[in-house]
Amino acid sequence: MHSRLPKGSPTGAVPLLGLAAAASLAASAAALVGLGLAIVVVQTLDPDGGRSIGDSVVLAGRLWLLAQGGELQLPSGPLVLAPLLLTLGLAWGFSQAGRGIARLRSPMGGGDVARTVAVVAGVHLLLTTVLALAFDAPDARVGLLRTLVGAAVLAVVATGWGLTRESGLVADALDRGTAMAVARGVLAGLLTAVALCAVVVAVALVSDASGYAALSGSLGGAGAGAVGLAGLAVLLLPAAAAAVLGLAAGPGFHVGSGTLVSVHGVTLDAVPALPLLAALPDTQAVPLVAFASQVIPALAGLVAGTTVGRWLREEDGGSVVAGLNGILTGVLVGVAAGVLVWVAGGSLGDGALAEVGAPPVATGIGIAAQSGIAAAVAAAVSRWRSLG
Repeated sequence: MHSRLPKGSPTGAVPLLGLAAAASLAASAAALVGLGLAIVVVQTLDPDGGRSIGDSVVLAGRLWLLAQGGELQLPSGPLVLAPLLLTLGLAWGFSQAGRGIARLRSPMGGGDVARTVAVVAGVHLLLTTVLALAFDAPDARVGLLRTLVGAAVLAVVATGWGLTRESGLVADALDRGTAMAVARGVLAGLLTAVALCAVVVAVALVSDASGYAALSGSLGGAGAGAVGLAGLAVLLLPAAAAAVLGLAAGPGFHVGSGTLVSVHGVTLDAVPALPLLAALPDTQAVPLVAFASQVIPALAGLVAGTTVGRWLREEDGGSVVAGLNGILTGVLVGVAAGVLVWVAGGSLGDGALAEVGAPPVATGIGIAAQSGIAAAVAAAVSRWRSLG
């Protein structure tokens, strides 16, 4: 719409940019207020009083910064570990903001999309800078550069996705050859892998429920403490599932330099007293669930390949074409898994806890190789069946 208005029109660029600024503030504020209220409500359940409202707000703000890939310099060292569930919530909020703008300002050209994304990201960076300075303290220094880079990437990617999807630009780009089928296959395969990894984490926790209860109790696991620790575990569950991707791919994952879990062996050392870490093995023996996780890349590939075979159009070719697209889809599942593992990894301090998570490159290669083969077979068979 802006491109059709006279240059300098007060109803053209200004309303669009103002709408973008308002949407950016709304997306950030919704996440901050929701998280802050949740923490305050939990603290009010504590019979001993819990944290003050001010401390709860500070905690919510720091979690908000970490969710965007931020860094906190604690006395024990740098804390760089995103609560990915909160990250997904933020990304969804910015995506919905972009979609809302696209609906109100339709039709939008490429220039309108670029300007809108720039304004949304700029406003979000300004808010992030203010909050980072406000929540900076001698016992928790905010790594401003890393925090701002993460905030910019999150706002640009999520808002851009919402805008281009709602405006039809994504559909136009994918409506070429087999791109749509491959994209659907990659998404289906990655979601399958993550869901199965979450099941592995759940099974490991259930198998050592007593360990979880002991850790929770030692940290004040009664009343509000138990609810708060359970909430933290839920926020970190996607990161735990991403670590299991490394276990499923072969190289395993680290919780510090002294703890490595893989099917080739288990090395245990002291780890932080987080109840979620009760899912770690109790002995040097490789647990059965670790061996069972080895089928996850192949299952993800089967789902991805079947999705590709079903979504190919009549003019896209037969089983051979489907199989080749299945290979591509499986490889892209591995790439996406590697990126997810990289985002989910981080640090819990200096020295022995400087490395947490699975190795992204090795994980991506392992999953790509296994899921690529499975996806090729599944896509070819699915296509052959659909063609009769």
